[in-house]
Amino acid sequence: MFLSEEAVRERLSYQQLIPAMRQALIDFSLQKVVQPLRMRLPVPRQPALFLVMPAIYGEVMGAKLVSVFPENASRGLDTHFAVIQLFRTDTGEPLATMDARLITEMRTAAVSAVATDLLARADTRVLAILGSGVQARAHVAALRCVRSFEEIRIWSRNRENARKLAQQVGAKVMTAEETVRGADVVVAATAASEPVLLGRWLKQGAHINALGAVGAGRRELDDEAMKGLLVVESRESAGQESEDIRSSGAAIDAELGELLTGAAPRRQAGRTIFKSVGLAVEDMAAAKLVYDATRG
Repeated sequence: MFLSEEAVRERLSYQQLIPAMRQALIDFSLQKVVQPLRMRLPVPRQPALFLVMPAIYGEVMGAKLVSVFPENASRGLDTHFAVIQLFRTDTGEPLATMDARLITEMRTAAVSAVATDLLARADTRVLAILGSGVQARAHVAALRCVRSFEEIRIWSRNRENARKLAQQVGAKVMTAEETVRGADVVVAATAASEPVLLGRWLKQGAHINALGAVGAGRRELDDEAMKGLLVVESRESAGQESEDIRSSGAAIDAELGELLTGAAPRRQAGRTIFKSVGLAVEDMAAAKLVYDATRG
């Protein structure tokens, strides 16, 4: 069975995906998931990467294969392509191959929605988005499922893209500082290599979802912005793949799954930071939703 992106889109919704991501993160922190670190292979003679992300989770196991070609943006192509191969864990039989670009897009935003629902103030009103790409758009949709925003602000280095996204989601285009100041929830979803989110802009009690900068030498948050309750999906993965964490020297307080189960106490903090690098178990859980919907 092969499922195209269009088929995935017909079968996947945030209403189902957000609870599935919540459970997957709980199971990961309860050590019910078999998952190694993501394998990253540089593509010869290209400024590109090939990623392999396997996991065994409940009734399914499989791997996501991802190509990351940043220069595709200038060619009018997506910068990321991916497929997931799903197998049964009881017999090893292959179940389905499916396009994973949309799965990656939606599960990333759904995980941030889980973090926002847990960590952001209940009276959240202002959403700030740094970035204007796929994840910026996806996060507006996913976060609206867990909080009601009266105002959405957008900043991007590409102002034309920011304007287009703002028209689509009913937002205002501002400078980076204007976007962040006074915001209750801030999403950093850029391809920055240097910090674009400065801690001095953040209000007391703000919640940050930081997901754009993954890998050596890439940062979105300055040292001041990294001060607060720091939550990750996986201590091991975040410690290996987040330059924001390594360079700032910030200490990881808890995995999101630990907070969801109460295994880790949630200390009081004026600011909360969720640093997401993405886990294979999230892809497997999302792929199973798509497969189950296909089987009826």
